[in-house]
Amino acid sequence: MNTIHITQGAGKMLGISSINTPTSTNPFCKSMQKTNSVCKSCYAQRGESYRTGLIDAFSRNLFLTQRPLGLGEIPTINATIFRFHSYGELHNAQHLENYMTIAATKPHTIFTLWTKRKGIVQRVLKSRTKPDNMIIIYSSPLVDKQARLPKGFDKVFTVYSKGSAQDTAINCHGSCNTCRLCYSHNDTTYINEIIK
Repeated sequence: MNTIHITQGAGKMLGISSINTPTSTNPFCKSMQKTNSVCKSCYAQRGESYRTGLIDAFSRNLFLTQRPLGLGEIPTINATIFRFHSYGELHNAQHLENYMTIAATKPHTIFTLWTKRKGIVQRVLKSRTKPDNMIIIYSSPLVDKQARLPKGFDKVFTVYSKGSAQDTAINCHGSCNTCRLCYSHNDTTYINEIIK
């Protein structure tokens, strides 16, 4: 039986735990880092390059991309909010299916997932209902360009450069655990942050 590695948040994620997989083994991440997308300055890849223990820890979770999660493998989560991927990205449909299984077994926790993989999300949602306690946020691929809300998603997150943010309502500032705009069902669909 495999044990899921849970990462304790730091910085703006202080107080919010997450389940992650390494960007270094994700073909989607590696291909996006070669484009003109926000991924070309990927903070997760930078973190993995100087904190090499992250890759080993995150690699323990790669079984989530390979087969359905067994009931005995579902982690104990007592938090009110939890994040899927503060580092990394979905690998495939099985990965999302397993995240949905975890969320469905923890109805008192709100789970939030950021992803650029709308094809995976939409494919999975054709055969499975998203748990009510799961929020899926589309991560806009381009800096300074807000994407439309894709079908099946709850919110859109966009990163802006300092120069172009003057005409944009920046509503992501500082502590996620204090704000919780992304971690609650509310009237805010578009969340905007200055690039770090």
